[in-house]
Amino acid sequence: MKKLKVAVVGVGSIGSIHAKVYHDLELCELVAVCDIDKEKADCVAKLYGCNAYYSVHDLLLDKTVEAASMCTKGEENGGDHFVPTMELLQGGIHVLGEKPISNKLGEATQMFEMAKNKRLRYGINLNHRFTPSAYRAKEWLDVGRIGKLHMIDLTMWIDNPVETSPWFHLRALHPHSLDILTHFAGSVKKVQCFVQKGEGRTIWTNAQINLLFYNGVIGHLRGSYDGDFPSGSYGVEHLEIVGSKGRIVIENACEVLKYFPRRSRAVETYNCLGGMLHFNETFKSRISEWVQDNLNDVAPENVNGSGRDGLQVQTIIEAAIKSWETQSIITLE
Repeated sequence: MKKLKVAVVGVGSIGSIHAKVYHDLELCELVAVCDIDKEKADCVAKLYGCNAYYSVHDLLLDKTVEAASMCTKGEENGGDHFVPTMELLQGGIHVLGEKPISNKLGEATQMFEMAKNKRLRYGINLNHRFTPSAYRAKEWLDVGRIGKLHMIDLTMWIDNPVETSPWFHLRALHPHSLDILTHFAGSVKKVQCFVQKGEGRTIWTNAQINLLFYNGVIGHLRGSYDGDFPSGSYGVEHLEIVGSKGRIVIENACEVLKYFPRRSRAVETYNCLGGMLHFNETFKSRISEWVQDNLNDVAPENVNGSGRDGLQVQTIIEAAIKSWETQSIITLE
């Protein structure tokens, strides 16, 4: 059985999750980890029995590596993505990047174009779409179960006290939210944003974003870093998709899926569809599909949760910021 030889660049909290998932998957082999922090790299390498490197330059000398997760962070969780991603792509390595693709739109575009020009697979960990509930909902949409799509609405609230930059909330969290909205409703044409600083906060921690999609669908996002939730809960995620024949609801990414047919009291309810109990399990489902895409030699443009998808949602985020700063509705090309 052929196994994909993988590496993880950046083994902090999220990179360590990637490393564990790769180590546990039968279809791949974790051959290396890389971090500028030698102690971190050595610790994870020892845990999983793989090589440790302290620069991407040295990692690329390991010719067994075929694909890599890029999990460095930086400002707004994306400021340190550009340089190592470009090094990996220039070295011919397929890359699964963490979100956001970048906190700088110009750098995000360069990474996407580099992968495109070199015909390399470039994915982004937009893992909220990789749940059994999301897969089933997409199937229902595609077969017309809710008829013509009219509206889509998402609430995503978590409790995050970090205040490293004014737009940390939008750039770090809402690639997930906006990817779910565009995954189900298509490309966005117009963006309007309102933001607020929560009590005692110094950055914009609450946002309401109105969206008009090119297909005429209207959408809305409510986001917050000021949530207060029970221990063990990552927050609140509530998605509603409304069509001419019915409505779909997904709670907390994977926990509950419901279908409400129009003009009927009948409701279909699926709890923890496919056995997925918690959001944390989405890392395994997303990375598993990434591994399969590489083993199956999927065309770069057909990668699910691609660099193009990551660039699309970051473009919407920058439009939302511009909308607030200019107090106007922004039209995307």
